[in-house]
Amino acid sequence: IVEPEKHRAYCKPISAVKKGDLIVVGQRGVRVKHPERPREGLGVFEFMNSDVSPEKPVTSLIREIARSLKERAGNGGKIVVVAGPAVIHTGAAPYLARMIELGYVDSLLSGNALAVHDIESALYGTSLGVDLENSRVVNPRNHIATINQVLKAGSIKELVRNGKLTKGIFYQLIKHDVPFVLAGSIRDDGPLPEVVKCSNEAQRLYREQVKDADFVIMLASTLHSIAVGNMLSSRVKIICVDINPAVVTKLSDRGTSQAVGIVTDVGTFLPLLVNELEK
Repeated sequence: IVEPEKHRAYCKPISAVKKGDLIVVGQRGVRVKHPERPREGLGVFEFMNSDVSPEKPVTSLIREIARSLKERAGNGGKIVVVAGPAVIHTGAAPYLARMIELGYVDSLLSGNALAVHDIESALYGTSLGVDLENSRVVNPRNHIATINQVLKAGSIKELVRNGKLTKGIFYQLIKHDVPFVLAGSIRDDGPLPEVVKCSNEAQRLYREQVKDADFVIMLASTLHSIAVGNMLSSRVKIICVDINPAVVTKLSDRGTSQAVGIVTDVGTFLPLLVNELEK
């Protein structure tokens, strides 16, 4: 989109294009030069500018990430977390909840599954009916019982207000008034009342949350990570944590060249990160 009076050209989602917008057409195209990564320096983004690989010193990288988060939080920067349900399955939910409590999460983007499994974990101590302490199947009905509890209350927020939800990621989000957006999909159970069922509306709300982001942490969520990566400007620093190296590769292949990948289990990453943040 071109705005001649403002000497400005920018990208706009197709769904947001309106009658009267001036759009560049033809085959010559527009050359876009994104910021290069510094060639020298000791920061995590300078150190990690090689190919994605599990052969990275994770502990030292996490220390650098914690330093960057503290710096941005101290300067009023916005930190957005994109998280998948593996955060719950791996037992890392208390650590993400602690990050929210410490003030290192300004917005959370995810889907129905993260919320359902987090609340199930808080209410019953299970995720999909599996005890998170000993990995033993306890009661598969807990998953549906959780959805029914939220639907009966009317919303996640009401479940907190009536005192039934007293811990977990979404408890901390609501307690500290941190905004979150849950994008729906055709495979959702329920879904929970807060889930945005229209994909166009979910995209719009995601964009609202990331438009002024300074730092994005992507935790074990291929679909949401790639979706958010496509919405970010090249100035935003991105950390993508996944046990599968292909996730970060896909991010880069789809244009998110500023993403830095850490190939490790999110259940290992988050406890170490919180430990560094609390120092």
